[in-house]
Amino acid sequence: MVDIALSLGGLVGVLLSAGFVWWEVGRFAAPQVPVTVFDERKVLAAYTVGLFVGVPLAATFLLLAASLANGALPGAALFLGGIVVGTEIAQFLLVRSRYWGAGTALPFYAVSFRAGVGGILALAVVAAYFGSVSSPSAIGIGTALLMAGALVALEVAGGLLSLVRQGSAVVRRGGPLAGGIFGTVAFFLLGVGPTAGVLGAVAAPLVILGGAWLTYRGRRGMLAEVPPPAATLGPGEEDRVRAYGRSAPLRSEDAGPPRP
Repeated sequence: MVDIALSLGGLVGVLLSAGFVWWEVGRFAAPQVPVTVFDERKVLAAYTVGLFVGVPLAATFLLLAASLANGALPGAALFLGGIVVGTEIAQFLLVRSRYWGAGTALPFYAVSFRAGVGGILALAVVAAYFGSVSSPSAIGIGTALLMAGALVALEVAGGLLSLVRQGSAVVRRGGPLAGGIFGTVAFFLLGVGPTAGVLGAVAAPLVILGGAWLTYRGRRGMLAEVPPPAATLGPGEEDRVRAYGRSAPLRSEDAGPPRP
């Protein structure tokens, strides 16, 4: 049952996290737009790093949930701080790295990284459920899937919220502190929700899904603000398009907003 549980968890985690990257990040890639505004290879790399970073964070979240269920509040506080601080430190290092943090397309790499983290968290929750019951119920499966969706949602919303955006006409300034506060509240609610029975197990992820959607919608404009690579080229800089995995020069007239 453990192998089946991991397989089911992995399926749900990949569908939710990779599906988000394919749908949301893919809106800004050709042919949906005339010119892809980010480096496709860096998006894939950020998502992969998020998968690896998500492993210890997922273990920490399961320990958080177990501590809250047993009333071990000191341990719960420790694990809550570990998952929130660990996530923020990981993104802080990513956005300041030379590989991901040097260009204007950073929001795409941040949300892809956080989607990878959320995918592993979703895997852990679903696998933990199927690995702990001999006869899964419809309510149990539904709450596990709801929890998995809430984890991916809070991660990608927190990814944009943790970015500092100055001089933006679309979104307000954020940062690791704002992202950390959001993550603390969200993970606590998700961890404590099941202790209130089925109602709490359903209500907590629904509240997080709503809050994550409002947070993400409010900062989604950060993705639309990223200019196409051709719009940032100066004289003699045509070779810079190779950083986006392309061999032909891009024309400035190809630049344009994402198609609806």
